[in-house]
Amino acid sequence: VQLQASGGGLVQAGGSLRLSCAASGSLSDIVAMGWYRQGPGEQRAVIAVINNGGYTVYADSVKGRFTISRDKVKNTVYLQMNNLRPGDTAVYYCAASKTFMGGGDYWGQGTLVTVSS
Repeated sequence: VQLQASGGGLVQAGGSLRLSCAASGSLSDIVAMGWYRQGPGEQRAVIAVINNGGYTVYADSVKGRFTISRDKVKNTVYLQMNNLRPGDTAVYYCAASKTFMGGGDYWGQGTLVTVSS
């Protein structure tokens, strides 16, 4: 499984960005896709997960501001990020998982999101 993330960049506080993660390869045993992030001096943490049935889970820190979605035809997962805050500054990673909420089994390269105040 290969994952290609894109869409990061620099945005002002209050702004929006949309991240994309295109998956390819053998996806038959993948049951969920997720977005994780690692801020400066922090550990990588899950922020949003979506399973094959469309069920979603969000970290409290992003609820109401971020939306995860997927296009099954394109094998792509998106993370729409609204009302961004400086605390959202991090490297964002997408992951594919063989179990729901079991952590990532396959990882894409990170994409940097910087939110200026």
